[in-house]
Amino acid sequence: MPAELSPIDKAKFVAAKRAVDFVEHGMKVGLGTGSTAAWMVRCLGERVREEGLRVIGVPTSTRTAELARQVGVPLSTLDDVKWLDLTIDGADEFDMNLALIKGGGAALLQEKIVATASDQMIVIADAAKEVAQLGAFPLPVEVIPFGWQTTKALIEETLVSMDVLSRDVTLRMNGARPLITDESNYIMDLHLKRIGNPRQLALVLNQIPGVVENGLFIDICDVVVIGHADGLVTVRDINAGSEHDDRIEFAASENIFRDMGD
Repeated sequence: MPAELSPIDKAKFVAAKRAVDFVEHGMKVGLGTGSTAAWMVRCLGERVREEGLRVIGVPTSTRTAELARQVGVPLSTLDDVKWLDLTIDGADEFDMNLALIKGGGAALLQEKIVATASDQMIVIADAAKEVAQLGAFPLPVEVIPFGWQTTKALIEETLVSMDVLSRDVTLRMNGARPLITDESNYIMDLHLKRIGNPRQLALVLNQIPGVVENGLFIDICDVVVIGHADGLVTVRDINAGSEHDDRIEFAASENIFRDMGD
């Protein structure tokens, strides 16, 4: 039940619950990846079951696809639907300009493709994800496995001329082996502590041979829905230049909370 959730999970839940209100009948919706996005998928499934909401979901990872099927959200592929009305996803960090760091769940490549193929991207997050300047969360960079050590060295060399506070680069592991993404690539985590110019860094990283994509989402997010543990939700629309607060009551169906495995 909601009363048994931790404060951080309550914040994620109310953000997800409010964001799903943006979904309308007939929409094609990108489904993000991660713990906050999982709440969104559950809330969307509840609307499909209880309201008869007709939507098509395009998942950004195999994990999200599996959860969506479990809760009854119909799925398709981006190749089939071509374009999306809306994508709802989480973020590891966001700043006042709604620039994001994403990729903590190792799905940044599919997440960025889906988000940029949408009329609108809504980010859902707890209040702790808002930062004055990006970089405290390690920046994920997806790279191909071939020559990954050379790619790592090129990234480290490139960072010397960037406005960052630290330049540690590590290969993300899954136990004793490198973590493998859904696209069969590796993830480099850049421990930068502070990113002075995210736009420049995003452009420069993607010029490095071996780099597939980076986790800086610039000029992609339109709205951020920020959840708080007391049920308060702040909706910030960067295009409209507006911000307003709502309140979500913890009175959701038990079905949303039946599978807390992610």
